[in-house]
Amino acid sequence: MEQRHLGRTGLRVSRIGLGTLTWGRDTDEHDAADMLKAFWEAGGTLVDTADVYGDGEAEYLLGRLIDGLVPRRDLVISTKAGSVPDPDRRFDGSRGHLLAALDASLGRLGTDHVDVWHVHAYDPFTPLEETLQTLDLAVSSGRARYAGVSNFCGWQLAKAATWQLAAPGPRTRLASTQMEYSLLQRGVEREVLPAAIDLGIGMLPSSPLGRGVLTGKYRNATPADSRGASEHLAPFVEPYLDDTASRIVDAVTTAADGLAVTPLQVALAWVRDRPGVAAPIVGARNAQQLTAALSVEALSLPDEICRALDDVSAPLHRYPDHDWSTL
Repeated sequence: MEQRHLGRTGLRVSRIGLGTLTWGRDTDEHDAADMLKAFWEAGGTLVDTADVYGDGEAEYLLGRLIDGLVPRRDLVISTKAGSVPDPDRRFDGSRGHLLAALDASLGRLGTDHVDVWHVHAYDPFTPLEETLQTLDLAVSSGRARYAGVSNFCGWQLAKAATWQLAAPGPRTRLASTQMEYSLLQRGVEREVLPAAIDLGIGMLPSSPLGRGVLTGKYRNATPADSRGASEHLAPFVEPYLDDTASRIVDAVTTAADGLAVTPLQVALAWVRDRPGVAAPIVGARNAQQLTAALSVEALSLPDEICRALDDVSAPLHRYPDHDWSTL
């Protein structure tokens, strides 16, 4: 698998990442082991998790598989901290919480460092400089090699990245930002992606298959074994089952038929090769699904297909996001 630099850093990652959102909850140890081995054998290196995935079970499961199945040195492990189970305060970016969460993650993963550590989301109740100084502490102490953020909007990302570049003292520049990005969700193209490109931050798209909808599996009905039929994941899929999404899925399917590939491959290749993208994070249910996604390595979409998909999925961006002189 091709390797790409993560933002403007020396760290190289596989251009497809393996997500672990369902590990320890919907994905058991057997399926997780099969996926990790298949991913590693295909040349994959970037494995993404978070301290809240499966209430910590995803990290614990990944930790059990490291070394016993895949050498730790062959993986780029990315995890996140900051989400909390508090309905009144969903995110905690304070120094105390983040450092305690990082130490707990390292314990579950069974490693002395993570390669990339992300703040899971912006916390409006903690001064941003406190959150960013915590990233500096994590890197300077050796507990994290690189740092990034997740789910920051455009101004939040630009402010954080600029602080790290301009504030006095040794600072850790942001290596990456993880955001949802697919043919069904192109909102990051308004401000987040332009900011990331300008500031040298690598984009790690989550849900690159539109929460599974872009595979075409929901065109006629909801499969019984799909996330859309899962009690706790159905609300996650439902927003992308509308008429607008249906038109985009139809276009993806038409393109796939013309290229003699699958809709999954078309949708994943499109987001993988967008400007600024380092590696889409793919979450599969089993090794068979993951292998299907990894087969996209050999596919590059023709320019005319990309333009057609761009047109059918184009979000409505008006002032001030587009060139004001054209409005």
